[in-house]
Amino acid sequence: MTPFPTPCRVRDLPGCTLLTLPTEIDLGNAAALYAATAAVADARAGELRLLVLDFTGTEFMDSQGARLVADVRHHLPPHVRLRVVAPPDRVPSRVLEVTGVRRDVPVHPDLSEALDA
Repeated sequence: MTPFPTPCRVRDLPGCTLLTLPTEIDLGNAAALYAATAAVADARAGELRLLVLDFTGTEFMDSQGARLVADVRHHLPPHVRLRVVAPPDRVPSRVLEVTGVRRDVPVHPDLSEALDA
């Protein structure tokens, strides 16, 4: 387990905040990632309308990654939409499918589709 206390990168785009997540998400860093993600959302509470979690560079993710997405979804106020970027041939996409998170959160194969949706 490799600890990553914060998302790799936070970018503010017009009407949207993009969080690029680390290469590994597991028990060792999921709680810290959730705390950092919630802090980013809370700091932008007044203007945030869309939060995108980008798993494109995530090579390993267990069920803690799915829990991260679900917990972030429940943390966000009702007016903030959540979208996930997870290429279909990668581990995060499969984990989100198996855990059922895809039913509750839109998952897109690439960033441009997530932003255009």
